Amino acid sequence: MDIKGNALYQQMQAMSSEISGVGMGIQAPQVGINQSATQFADMLSDAVNKVNEMQGGSREMQKRFDMGDPDMSLADVMVAKEKAGIAFEATVQVRNKLLEAYKTIMNMPV
Repeated sequence: MDIKGNALYQQMQAMSSEISGVGMGIQAPQVGINQSATQFADMLSDAVNKVNEMQGGSREMQKRFDMGDPDMSLADVMVAKEKAGIAFEATVQVRNKLLEAYKTIMNMPV
């Protein structure tokens, strides 16, 4: 998985545009709260699982390099490690924003 600067943010905007139909002159279908929550939970779960896979792959590459595998170069290992680190940091930032939004909603007067 290639991670570049604002790739996560752009993907989220693209998904949001697809769901809302922005710029296409169409109206988004009415989705029930349970279905929408399930879709969001699945999307979030998939993202966390992908980050976990990246970290596992990075650890495996590092282990192979440490064991002297001639197919592993230091550059490949470092790039994989940096990608996994950036993906993890992006996930932490998304989590922080979600917690902040939750706190804001919970503090709203009813």
